[in-house]
Amino acid sequence: QVQLVESAGGLVQAGGSLRLSCVASGSIFTLNTMAWYRQSPGKQRELVAGITRGGGTNYADSVKGRFTISRDNPKNTVFLQMNSLKPEDTAVYYCNAHETLGGQTLGIYWGQGTQVTVSS
Repeated sequence: QVQLVESAGGLVQAGGSLRLSCVASGSIFTLNTMAWYRQSPGKQRELVAGITRGGGTNYADSVKGRFTISRDNPKNTVFLQMNSLKPEDTAVYYCNAHETLGGQTLGIYWGQGTQVTVSS
């Protein structure tokens, strides 16, 4: 079983920056894709950014050029650097990880979520 623990989010003014981290622990084989999702009240959870084990990334159009996802494979950690934050970025942010072994998905895991609030 894999546990994902996110760093605390916080309250930041529009235009500010915030960095989230997420550490995976437990009995881990290989974490393939890791990602950040977010969910605002009344909205569906959406993908913010994803990163493969090899470093390939993809971003939601709404955050391109402002957010950067990165990871530290030996430490099973994924980061989300958020710059030029906007009030519409306010949401609960969730860490996500896919564990694989020999090409087979063993499990898909979620963190508990961390609140990010951007004030105007």
